Amino acid sequence: MSYFRLIPELEYQSFLQGSSSSKNYITVKNLFKVARLRDDLQNVFTIFNKYEIKEGSRPDLIAEEFYGSAEYDWVVLICAGITNYRDQWPLSDNDFYKYCLKIYENEQNLYSPHHYETIEIRDSEDRLILPEGKIVDEDFTLSYKDGDRIYSNDPEVTGPNVYPIGKNIVIEISNYDYEIRKNNDKRTIYLLKPEYLVEVLNDIEEIMTYDESSEFVSDRIIKTENTKVVLK
Repeated sequence: MSYFRLIPELEYQSFLQGSSSSKNYITVKNLFKVARLRDDLQNVFTIFNKYEIKEGSRPDLIAEEFYGSAEYDWVVLICAGITNYRDQWPLSDNDFYKYCLKIYENEQNLYSPHHYETIEIRDSEDRLILPEGKIVDEDFTLSYKDGDRIYSNDPEVTGPNVYPIGKNIVIEISNYDYEIRKNNDKRTIYLLKPEYLVEVLNDIEEIMTYDESSEFVSDRIIKTENTKVVLK
């Protein structure tokens, strides 16, 4: 079932030029009605499968693979929490590189440092001294005691028991690296397991129907006299 077919309709008072009566109406799709998962289902992880979006894949291709029909592309987007496809869907390799060059203007800027991060450091007893991925300055220094020894990369820390850490504890993350991470983070989504699809479709159809009100025409149509749309 396509998403557009699910959207209910609205009889809207026509203000088109040449309309001879204030009682003329046009029928439009009520885009204020938005399909969503039930609140009590969104945190039930057992009904979802983790999914990695492949290079160049699209919601319709995933829907065909996962649900047997490309028409359920909107289910893929809803489950992934995607409301803006352009910004929230991972770019293909070709589009990604074009995007980066547009943002950073040239390759020199693209490969310039964005920030610096720590690597993981543990002592001889495997205790965590420095976590990986902590954003620091390029000249970040660290000193720690391990047994009778002090390990440090700070040149001002000296003494008979001071030893160099022996590795570069800070790595450079370029603008390109940073953008790659952001793009790859978008690849991990969660999809509703196929066995729950019918139940969720029934829930969404119910969400997309109208309750009786002063604007009620049918469970699929309401009529409004002005620009205020009441969703019921």
